[in-house]
Amino acid sequence: MTNINAPPGPNDVRLRRWLDETLEPPQWPMGVVVRTLLRSDAPALHVFFTRVIEEFRLPYDVWWQGLSSDAEFDPALCFLACDADGHLLGAAQCWTSSFVKDLGVHPVARRQGIGEALLRHLFLVFKARGESHVDLKTDGQLYSDALRLYRRLGMKEVPWAG
Repeated sequence: MTNINAPPGPNDVRLRRWLDETLEPPQWPMGVVVRTLLRSDAPALHVFFTRVIEEFRLPYDVWWQGLSSDAEFDPALCFLACDADGHLLGAAQCWTSSFVKDLGVHPVARRQGIGEALLRHLFLVFKARGESHVDLKTDGQLYSDALRLYRRLGMKEVPWAG
């Protein structure tokens, strides 16, 4: 799990995307729909993040209590990319401070544009909310493919202080 106030790890980078006029709409792969989190989705989202994020290891009850009681939590800022049968293919959990807390794509759905579409979607959502930028942090070595995607979408490294 990402804690924006935690000290950075040795390979961590903090990235920012300014929400300017260069934003492009998401291009969802055929059959993929995006929606926001319902309370009933929480167990499946926990299982999903446990499978796709290396350092995501909290038990469900601890995770959900911490997430749902956090002042920055808004289920409308948790975006789920699902197939026609409702299976979770990708997810992005964001804080109200325009920070991407957790983002992942299921291994069988990678390299199909889901991660890019999720990011483009959340960029537009935060711009509509009046935010000037979106930040995230990642382990640049562990998630080097993701880092390349973030940079390709215009995210630039910024100091840890924000």
